[in-house]
Amino acid sequence: MKATSLEELCHHLSTGTGTALAALLPDGIQQEVGHFNVFDLADLGPAVREKPALPYPCRAYYKISLLGGRSRAEYPDKTINIEQNTLVFSTPKVPYQWLPQSPTQTGLFCVFTAEFLLPTKSGVQLDELPIFKADQHPIFPLSDDEHVRIRAIFRQMQEELTSDYAYKYDLLRAYVLELIHCGQKRQSATALHPAHSASARVTSRFIELLEQQFPLETPQQKLRLRTAKDYADHLAVHVNHLNKVLKETTGLTTTDLIGGRLVQEAKVLLKQTSWNIAEIADSLGFADVAHFSNFFKRQTSLAPGAFRS
Repeated sequence: MKATSLEELCHHLSTGTGTALAALLPDGIQQEVGHFNVFDLADLGPAVREKPALPYPCRAYYKISLLGGRSRAEYPDKTINIEQNTLVFSTPKVPYQWLPQSPTQTGLFCVFTAEFLLPTKSGVQLDELPIFKADQHPIFPLSDDEHVRIRAIFRQMQEELTSDYAYKYDLLRAYVLELIHCGQKRQSATALHPAHSASARVTSRFIELLEQQFPLETPQQKLRLRTAKDYADHLAVHVNHLNKVLKETTGLTTTDLIGGRLVQEAKVLLKQTSWNIAEIADSLGFADVAHFSNFFKRQTSLAPGAFRS
């Protein structure tokens, strides 16, 4: 079955002059225009509301749709009824057809090719993203607040597409990526990390929590999470389980990892700030200067004052 290209789609939805007029655009812009567009169903007329001539047509472009009202998405293996404001993602690898079921159907959608989102053809490929996996049917009902936020992104796309800002296509890429991440945040952790074990996810989250506490900017700033139990409680796991997981994945205990990051920050504060040692000790969560000095000397073989000088 012949795939419908993005150029053919835009040609069909416009007055039919787009292909010829594109030749008049500057070379750099011409390619961008051919790889992205955004539409409002209200502007397209009845043609897009008619049932396609072929079932489950193939498309050579990716599509993100914000739909309002009743409609139906039909895939070769299942049919999904859409009853409310919904965000829908589609990929060239999964044939489908969308059928409005309401005369008051509303919607906005953007279409783009892989080349538009990855113009240098480097980095993660679109089909490697969880939202565009071939075995997924990513259709997400939205709350009122989510609908308002996502509709605003589509309106920003429309506004930017007609602007004369020299870097508007870079900004449009950012909007598309924001929509992709909106969808992926709705997917389960298993779908987002299919190749990652539970241990790897716990390790990754622990490291994120540890790093999010730094850098310390003022003496009044204090660490929220200081002990292995603090981190285990935040991750909703037993401290023994956290220690076992980190030992398996990093070769170090929870305490070793926390201590290593503390001494790293202590070195920065001693060398690059005028804070006194008591202020540094307090910010890093030590009960007093003596405890901090003993910890620092065990880690570096130097007292804090000697390291500073």
